[in-house]
Amino acid sequence: MNITFIIGSIVAWGMVIFGIIVGGMSNDLAPAQSLNIFLDPTSAAIVIGGTLGCLIASFPVEVLKTVPKFIKIAFFPPKFKPKEYIDQIELFAQTARSKGLLALEEPANKCEDVFLKQAIMLVVDANDPDKVRAMLEDSIEFTTERHNLGQAFCEKGLALGPAFGMLGTLVGLVLMLVSLDSGGDLGANMAVALITTFYGSLIANILFMPLGSALKISHDKEVLCMQLVVEGVMSIAAGSNPRLIREKLEFMLAKSDLRKEKTA
Repeated sequence: MNITFIIGSIVAWGMVIFGIIVGGMSNDLAPAQSLNIFLDPTSAAIVIGGTLGCLIASFPVEVLKTVPKFIKIAFFPPKFKPKEYIDQIELFAQTARSKGLLALEEPANKCEDVFLKQAIMLVVDANDPDKVRAMLEDSIEFTTERHNLGQAFCEKGLALGPAFGMLGTLVGLVLMLVSLDSGGDLGANMAVALITTFYGSLIANILFMPLGSALKISHDKEVLCMQLVVEGVMSIAAGSNPRLIREKLEFMLAKSDLRKEKTA
């Protein structure tokens, strides 16, 4: 569970609501009254409805079907621990060095990580090392392209929210100007003008921005582990010393990450 994403989102929403209530109390309004002021169906229709509509129009059905998966990853990101990958690769290297590459087939079949399993099996099958590296790097690239769809969805929402907030503000201002001549409700139209901007900023900064950030962090961790696998497996194929392989892979990690792993 991504505890920082959950706590941060709760704090952000909570502080906004707290600010609305406290601001209302300074004007002798009850909390329910303060919140009710910011619940405007017209503004919600323009900002939320418009943003969702444009998001649907901007992506094919195949991408939209994966949105629930993106949200799940933000709350429950897969656990990618580089130290564990290095430990596994070192064990594979020790086995290959003592028993040969063919001895890796059985432990590889028991490996839970699909990418690591495939990488080991490519080496076991005595494929050309250059071709193996190219295949593995292509797999990383394809994974990145798939993950970029989720980040692109969040970036689009991040841009659309304020845009529709501004659009709603213009609608409210036009209605307000019309009401000057027709004797309409000036206050209600002004509320539409201001609350739409509020809604646009809210969904952009408290919804789409943290979601996109969580997806990127999860992606970066996965790609790092995939890169460790590529370098480790290619070193195994070259017959490198298991200890040297471990040191090589540890150089790819930040020193702070290594200290955290050792103290964990």
